[in-house]
Amino acid sequence: MFFDGACPLCTREIAFLRRRDREGHILFTDIAAADFSAESYGKTQSHFIDRIRGRLPDGTWVEGVDVFRRLYSAVGLGPLVALTRLPGVTQLLDFGYEKFAKNRLKWTGRCEPDGACTIPSK
Repeated sequence: MFFDGACPLCTREIAFLRRRDREGHILFTDIAAADFSAESYGKTQSHFIDRIRGRLPDGTWVEGVDVFRRLYSAVGLGPLVALTRLPGVTQLLDFGYEKFAKNRLKWTGRCEPDGACTIPSK
């Protein structure tokens, strides 16, 4: 899974998942790390900044709330994931995530007064 290591909220979520991933099922890749290269995945940096992405062992890409569902399932929280598939809950989570993804840089203090937002490299 690809995460923004310069995002305080994101890093808290990743720390939680790392603690729960006792069997090492998840490969965590920080898109804000100096050595991260989006091009090595055939993508652009903005592709990874715009929303959370994950790549399955077979190479299939997943994004958005589905990434979180797969992560939580991988760390043994399947019953919680099942609740996210209930009618109404799915739509609410999708709406909430889209709102967060569009505003994440602004809400985490990484936008300039002119509105330009960037993800700094470490």
